[in-house]
Amino acid sequence: MSMEVLFAGVRVRELAPAVDWYGRLFGRDPDIVPNDSEVMWRVADGGWLYVIEDAARSGLCLVTIAVADLDAARVELAIRDIAVGAIENVGDAARKLAFDDPDGNSLALVEVA
Repeated sequence: MSMEVLFAGVRVRELAPAVDWYGRLFGRDPDIVPNDSEVMWRVADGGWLYVIEDAARSGLCLVTIAVADLDAARVELAIRDIAVGAIENVGDAARKLAFDDPDGNSLALVEVA
């Protein structure tokens, strides 16, 4: 089986505030707006994050995105008014920056050594 594209979904209570927050996270508007309750950002060649309004199941998602320079990403997030915690080491192989969206979904940026 050859897999080519990953779509990861994040459920939120209300779409409009989530579009604002994720727009600041990614530094741009969504790439695709397929309908009134869903938006999508392309975050890598074969990787998409979609945000969908689903109040009953919001706050239960976990997403990790690999970045080339975690320190630079942390600075960019601060400029975009995204609150994050401290950078933590993950064994000898990686560093990780974990944070939550306003609905309580867990996100992390990771830099692999």
